[in-house]
Amino acid sequence: MDPWRLRKRCITRVIFHIARSDAMRAGNLMRTPVAACLVAVFSVGCMIRPTYSSAVQGSVVPSAVRTTPRVFSPGITTDFADIVRQNGPAVVNISAARGSPVASLTPLWPPASNEHDPFVQFFRQLSPSRSGEGTLSSGALGSGFIISPDGYILTGAQVVAGASQINVRLTDRREFKASVIGIDPPSDIALLKIDAHNLPTVKIGSPSDAKVGQWVVSVGSPYGFENTATAGIISSEGRLLPDETYVPLIQTDLTLDAGDSGAPLFDLNGDVIGIDTPVHRSFQGLSFAIPINVAMGVEQQLQLHGKVEHGHLGVTIQEVSAPLARSFGMPQPVGALISSVDKNGPSAKSGLRAGDVILRVNSVAITDSTQLPLVVADLRPGTAVRVKFWRDQQAHETSVVLGAMGGTSVASAKPVKTTVGQFGLSAGKT
Repeated sequence: MDPWRLRKRCITRVIFHIARSDAMRAGNLMRTPVAACLVAVFSVGCMIRPTYSSAVQGSVVPSAVRTTPRVFSPGITTDFADIVRQNGPAVVNISAARGSPVASLTPLWPPASNEHDPFVQFFRQLSPSRSGEGTLSSGALGSGFIISPDGYILTGAQVVAGASQINVRLTDRREFKASVIGIDPPSDIALLKIDAHNLPTVKIGSPSDAKVGQWVVSVGSPYGFENTATAGIISSEGRLLPDETYVPLIQTDLTLDAGDSGAPLFDLNGDVIGIDTPVHRSFQGLSFAIPINVAMGVEQQLQLHGKVEHGHLGVTIQEVSAPLARSFGMPQPVGALISSVDKNGPSAKSGLRAGDVILRVNSVAITDSTQLPLVVADLRPGTAVRVKFWRDQQAHETSVVLGAMGGTSVASAKPVKTTVGQFGLSAGKT
């Protein structure tokens, strides 16, 4: 028998017999419960095994406490704290003032006194304040992240759109006025620049390597609370949302709010794979991120030209389900089904019509309807593309000269619209 168990049993029996004999001699039964309690206490104490130090030579660790270390892929961080510590300095807070001329006002809150009170400073950020003489400003607080040491910052277009002044605050408490390099509302991407050098930056990853169920971490600065981390998993990929964007989004189960808009989404390697974006209230409870490869493509155009020109087919599309594919005589459910065509759009001029299934644009095979808006949007207006499509149980080809999506300038660009057609949810206009 285990020596420790034998010792426990002996001590328990001795205490029990002593307590019983003592109670019988005294003739007082009230002492019996006390003795029983002592038995229980000492029994529990005896059940606790001693801790053996691994430093003692010849010591044996009981098999019950042996643990097998978890093995992870090389280079993958398993501690979210490492991701925040390494990348937190590159995450910034962005406050955008949208002003209108008014008479000179004195704000009621926060009070003018005690200017160094942290609560006063906090509420001053959230309350209307005067950004200049005779100008009343309302602040929009969001997040962003530094992508180059010389001060280029990515954030969401909705964070800075229409702002008269943009302030960027770093984690080292430095503040800068930012200039807008360009804004692209269709993709919800904005590029800012601050006058600073040798800044910490994030590492850009690859969203194509991300998998559903994989852990991700968002590090933002909502409402000025710097380096606020939220962890979760990827719920789905390639989500196209009505009235939001042409970009297939990464869906997560992170708990985010408007102040996290523009924050970077990291994988477990500490690489940015997306940018948090706010969505319509119809999707409350769900969180989405713009794939970073799309954002960096937009960033390059903004840095070169200050604007992005997106191609436009002039059709509304939807998914090709298996029953629809069979009814069309297609060997498999691929492509993007045209549910409607703009009568004056590029596709109508090229002979495309509702019921056609687009299978290829130039050399890019359209295996899923979410691909088509992204492929077309990456091309410039005026580009002639070869479109392969399915009609009357066979494949055809035509040439389409792309139009412009929602206008060609930053100011007049609008988000892509989607509709609900007779076959289900449409992916969007392209």
